[in-house]
Amino acid sequence: MKTILLLVRHGETVDNVGQIMQGQTQGQLTAEGIRQAEALRDRLAADAIDAVVASDLRRAVDTARILAEPRGLEVVTTPLLRERDWGSFTGRYIPSLKGEPWPDDIETLDELLRRAGRFLDYIRIRYAGKTVLAVGHGIVNKAIQAVHYGKQMSEVERMQNCEVRTLTL
Repeated sequence: MKTILLLVRHGETVDNVGQIMQGQTQGQLTAEGIRQAEALRDRLAADAIDAVVASDLRRAVDTARILAEPRGLEVVTTPLLRERDWGSFTGRYIPSLKGEPWPDDIETLDELLRRAGRFLDYIRIRYAGKTVLAVGHGIVNKAIQAVHYGKQMSEVERMQNCEVRTLTL
């Protein structure tokens, strides 16, 4: 019994445009981010989707609601899909961080990969044999794919806003 995971990155946010490290802040979709989600919703209209899961951060939930609405599906949220916790780098201008030493309060790569593995287990157990659309974030989605494919994070290509990648679990 195959479980299909349609892994999506949320739509563009105000902080994406401003190059601000969002981390686990809520975030707000831009008009373009809403348009991206609506375009994805329309592209997926003919696809069978049994469930919609999202990070519990606003930018992912808002994207997921747009995708779920015409199907009448509830959006189930989980903190397992939250973006990496960037600690004291959160809220800072990304280009200004280059070369700075990493503070101790950033979620470690090992912690992130373990959380990604727990997310995959959660989907396999709760949605066995189903097709699940899951809306997460750039770095956590990279970690999920790295765990799934047994690769290093650096080997996983960056996801664009509202991009979908299909994983067979």
